[in-house]
Amino acid sequence: MQKTSARQFEKAVLLDRDGIINHDLGDYTTSLSEFDVLPGTIETLKKWFDAGYGLVVITNQGGLEKDLYNESAVIAMHLYLQGLCNLQGFAIDAFYYCVHHPDYSGKCLCRKPGSLMVEKALHKFNLKPENCVMIGDRARDVQAAEGAGVKGIKIDANTGLYQVIL
Repeated sequence: MQKTSARQFEKAVLLDRDGIINHDLGDYTTSLSEFDVLPGTIETLKKWFDAGYGLVVITNQGGLEKDLYNESAVIAMHLYLQGLCNLQGFAIDAFYYCVHHPDYSGKCLCRKPGSLMVEKALHKFNLKPENCVMIGDRARDVQAAEGAGVKGIKIDANTGLYQVIL
């Protein structure tokens, strides 16, 4: 997990990263040069922020354990995204990522479809699951949400957040 905000909110949007916030390349996004934010994403996040939602990114980054990229690359992508948000007058409240891959370390509780990252976000911000929603592009995103009592919404990868009505 990266540094989180101290902002208080009672409802939150939890977001998968690849395919939801940035273009999913079909494999791993390994560097900032590959991190292409989807059209309309920043505007949609700002709308939700302005409506009082907390914004939390929850992402599997198993490529770290596979040594396809390093944690500095993940942090650089998140800082870049945060910078784009800051330029529009808002911020993402937290980034959670799982560094494990089942082929290397076996099953872990934090990797989606496990719900540990969702549960940590709920606890950190003292959120009620019924006041949150998680948006992802895979069944495992919905499973992780539902495992923590949060409503999961699945959308097609790379189609944009603007289509989600909260």
